[in-house]
Amino acid sequence: MNIKVVRGNPTPEELAAALAVVRARAAAEASIPPGAKRDRDSWADPARIASHRLPQPGPTSWARTFWPG
Repeated sequence: MNIKVVRGNPTPEELAAALAVVRARAAAEASIPPGAKRDRDSWADPARIASHRLPQPGPTSWARTFWPG
């Protein structure tokens, strides 16, 4: 695995943290058996947003535009 810093000047600690995240993600992917169904991440699931009713237009609709996750 090669990682190249394209922009910026990260500290050794920042590089170590980024590499730890990448390696942990790779290890998690490798631990899933081949052919196993992978669950979608909840933040990427469109049903999370579509399941809520959209705010209705009106003079105070700006206050109802925040959708808690």
